[in-house]
Amino acid sequence: MEIRVGYEILYDCPQPTPMMLMLNVHYTRAGDMTVPDLMKTDPEVPIVAYRDGFGNWCSRLVAPQGRIRIASAGVVKDSGLPEVTVPGARQHSIVELPEDSLVFLLGSRYCDTDRLSEIAWGLFGHLPAGWSLVQGICDFVHNHIRFDYAQARPTRTASEAFNERVGVCRDFAHLAVAFCRCMNVPARYCTGYLGDIGMPPPYGPMDFAGWFEAYLGGKWHTFDPRNNMPRIGRILIARGRDATDVAITTTFGPNTLASFKVFVDQV
Repeated sequence: MEIRVGYEILYDCPQPTPMMLMLNVHYTRAGDMTVPDLMKTDPEVPIVAYRDGFGNWCSRLVAPQGRIRIASAGVVKDSGLPEVTVPGARQHSIVELPEDSLVFLLGSRYCDTDRLSEIAWGLFGHLPAGWSLVQGICDFVHNHIRFDYAQARPTRTASEAFNERVGVCRDFAHLAVAFCRCMNVPARYCTGYLGDIGMPPPYGPMDFAGWFEAYLGGKWHTFDPRNNMPRIGRILIARGRDATDVAITTTFGPNTLASFKVFVDQV
């Protein structure tokens, strides 16, 4: 299967505005790209590419005064199969964990584990360690939070999502990540493309998606508490501690987001 992915973002800037962008398909899928997702701007401006501390592909540019269009379109090969589940994947003791996973046990900007630890152990302390624990967390979050795009708020933390019981995919992921960390399971936040391939209509407006990965059985495994089922054609863009680390765009100056479009289509 081939999947066409891309975006078009329009900004109006009253003055030259530096931007950092995290919009390229993750390097782990580079071998699957049959058409590269090259970033283009109108008007054309110099773009500098770099890797951040988590290995994500990033770009820097300075948007000129006025309107700038930032867009890309690429094609990715995919198996076309639902994501694999590994119910027998075990949970590692802390001393067994690789050093690069330890940061994903700690609290972060949106995953405020200090406010949720006691709640997590009360809710999940009876569950068997490993895959069953992480899936139990996803089941709880899936049923606890009501998805409402109109209720999106960029400052909402995991504990606020728990108390307010409403949010968007990033809130589902943040709460599940925080609960996993409270239960000593390394968990990292992910963002990327997730279309409606294999799903029945009606389809909602397309956007970038948020999910997470948990470290079990010596590997990182994908979990998605918003959808809470194996999906087809998930394409990673970036990983980090939470949404702070994988912001699609970060702007340094006044601006107005004039338009934002994302597309994911089976070729």
